[in-house]
Amino acid sequence: MADELLREILETATYAPSAHGMQPWRFVVVDSQGTRSALGTALTGQMRADMQAENAPETEIRERVERSLRRMSEAPQIILLCRDAEAQRAQHPAEEQMGMQSVAMAGLQLMLAAHAHGLGTVWICWPLYAGAETRHALNLPASWQPQGMILLGHPAEEPREKKLKPFDEVTIFASLS
Repeated sequence: MADELLREILETATYAPSAHGMQPWRFVVVDSQGTRSALGTALTGQMRADMQAENAPETEIRERVERSLRRMSEAPQIILLCRDAEAQRAQHPAEEQMGMQSVAMAGLQLMLAAHAHGLGTVWICWPLYAGAETRHALNLPASWQPQGMILLGHPAEEPREKKLKPFDEVTIFASLS
């Protein structure tokens, strides 16, 4: 993928709405194979430990770890989305959640921009489970809290059809009369 296209997609993501206009999102482009390997080892090490703690079968653990490492190795681009805790200095308990929502909005904006260019994306939440390991593997500032990861590139296969809940199950029309 051309650097100019990646930059355009990332710049488009910065137009996402954010709580109080604080723009707490931070993007980490994971581009070298060594960095991918370090990140993959950090994420799957924590994944393995968590699955073992839940008494998952070893074959299931191995398959999931191998699939995760393969996906990260094969993805043309990996974008880690972080929330910069220093971008929001307010003390209200909801501020942290608002920051997380803002990062998620930037992630969606990034995914829509990629789609507009004919690219596919995969949203992965695993960095939430391995925040410290991810920060360490990528040598990120302590205030950068990993929130998610997007695999980005030309789709290698047609995505499976998503099974959606019925519209009426997820929507209500509230009106005061």
